[in-house]
Amino acid sequence: MREPASEGDELVDDGGASIYERLRDDIIHGRLKANERLKVAELASRMGTSTNPVREALQQLRGEGFVIMSPNRGARVRPIDEEFVRDICEIEVLIEPALTRWFVGIATKEDVEELERIQAEIEALNFADEMKHSNLDMRFHRLMYDRHYNRHAVDLWIRHRQILWAISRRFPTSLSRQSNVLEEHRELIACIKAQDAEGAAQAIAKHVGGSGYHIIERMRVSRHAKPVSG
Repeated sequence: MREPASEGDELVDDGGASIYERLRDDIIHGRLKANERLKVAELASRMGTSTNPVREALQQLRGEGFVIMSPNRGARVRPIDEEFVRDICEIEVLIEPALTRWFVGIATKEDVEELERIQAEIEALNFADEMKHSNLDMRFHRLMYDRHYNRHAVDLWIRHRQILWAISRRFPTSLSRQSNVLEEHRELIACIKAQDAEGAAQAIAKHVGGSGYHIIERMRVSRHAKPVSG
């Protein structure tokens, strides 16, 4: 028999997902609708927890832009639309080039070889497994960013990446975007090997912008798609 959860334990449900993750996924996948009121007591009852973990999760979601809180109106769902993705990508186009420039200055021969090894795995997989590709891609970029002294910037990058990954899972990656991802990684490695910090920064900016544009275009297509009649 399971012992009663402590206040801290309630932040994670029986399936291992945190209250924050469950609410975030419900918003991203439309189970919680745009502008829907988020009532703490109702959410706590549905998730089988007390109200404190729900309040904490809503504050975290507010900080990441998923939830809007207004005086006398409480919390409501922010629409997960093209503008939401655009705002995140505009921030990342500023953060990631700065992180990349710094990495070029400290990158060792071993770092470059590891990037090439991960890239070889990415190319061998060739997008056959969405989750494996995402994990490899995360390893690729974390190798460049994890040693950076500005932990706030790195943590923000990680949060944004998780958000964009959760959104992008709703849509298939086009063949042209798959090809571009591989090419952009190769270009980035070449710039790092050449110790070309500005070239690497431009390559990562193109990479981030291309990924964001692809997600936005897929969202637009999905929004305008006509439902198939039965």
